[in-house]
Amino acid sequence: MIALTHRRAVATMLVVTLLWSIAGVVSRHLDSARSFEVTFWRSAANGVALLVLLAAWRGPAALWRSIREGGRTMFFSALCWCVLFTSFMLALTLTSVANVLITMSLAPVFTALIARFVLGQRLPLRTWFAVALAGVGIAWMYGSQVGAGSASDLWGTLVALTVPMAGATMWTLAQVNARAHPDDHRDMTPAVLLGTTLSSLLMLPLAWPLQASTHNIGLLTMLGVVQLAIPCVLAVAVGTVLKAPEASLLGLLEILFGVAWTWLGSDESPTPAVIGGGSLVLLALAVNEALALWGSRDEPAPVVATTQA
Repeated sequence: MIALTHRRAVATMLVVTLLWSIAGVVSRHLDSARSFEVTFWRSAANGVALLVLLAAWRGPAALWRSIREGGRTMFFSALCWCVLFTSFMLALTLTSVANVLITMSLAPVFTALIARFVLGQRLPLRTWFAVALAGVGIAWMYGSQVGAGSASDLWGTLVALTVPMAGATMWTLAQVNARAHPDDHRDMTPAVLLGTTLSSLLMLPLAWPLQASTHNIGLLTMLGVVQLAIPCVLAVAVGTVLKAPEASLLGLLEILFGVAWTWLGSDESPTPAVIGGGSLVLLALAVNEALALWGSRDEPAPVVATTQA
């Protein structure tokens, strides 16, 4: 067993956001896959990778037992993951990467509110300050998009809006699970597998007949494994250590990384508003994490992430 300290959890979340952020730039190099098919192949590849990974890690019997014993919390968490996997890729096919990522950055606001009223968490002043400063940056970035897009951009934004809602709920459910089972640390990782399986099953009839090229399937398979399976398993572990708003704030780095990747790897360039607002978001994260690390002094967190069943 490895004690996941606050500092290790933060470092792990940075890796998670870096891996998550490659979806936008990779999607811009697809040439034949349609929106529903894009989502289907990525979710299906993620499901297969997770099934192999979790079965090898814990054993098929232990994996099945975790699913059976997960209860309502795991079921609702799986629904959240399904929305995350499905809506994100659909939104990317409807509007720009920056617009999708900007909309996703509303997650800390939703998460802070849910954690405060559902969990009764007394959030430190630094976290509220970070949420406020990040909110200013988000408003700056998002304001430049309003009124300048097409109907497709509007639909893409509305679809993308479900991502931070689901993400906020998922982070909070991780805390609910940790509180409900403080002794056995019930594993919620199978919820990711259930969520991506549900996403692929929902998308298959809408994507049929499948028309993606071998090149496209290869890129989407890579996303399913590298951009989803690996970081999502890590995110579940992080979610049991960091407070929900703090984890969600760190997740905002996906926006900065994603815009940067797309800027460098495709013809989509961020506007001055995106650069300026993104800088405020980064400042909010830096201040919040510096204060958190100073106060924690790297003491082991009360929740432990295990490396084996």
